[in-house]
Amino acid sequence: MTAPISRADLDEAINAGKVTVVDTLPPAYYAQQHLPGALNLTYDDVTEKAAELLPDISAIIVVYCTNAACGTSQAVANKLTALGYTNVLKYREGIQDWVAAGLPVEAST
Repeated sequence: MTAPISRADLDEAINAGKVTVVDTLPPAYYAQQHLPGALNLTYDDVTEKAAELLPDISAIIVVYCTNAACGTSQAVANKLTALGYTNVLKYREGIQDWVAAGLPVEAST
């Protein structure tokens, strides 16, 4: 199982520029709203796009999806780990928790 990261720690890491955040939801959801600076990488695209989007396999990468019931982020985390990424964390509570806390989100135009 992928190690978790709390909302507070993730917010701090994003603000400090110490983490790469990966939204694992489909592109339409990503376009509506995503965490600040998040990249979009779905399960089906991990093998093909991970090396391009995430060139540093030792970087801190945080994956998330909708909420704790959503399994997509864990599936992406498993795939990234299998590809050799060594520092993958999971924001288990997902974007619903982030938005409910009143934290900022971005949208794609």
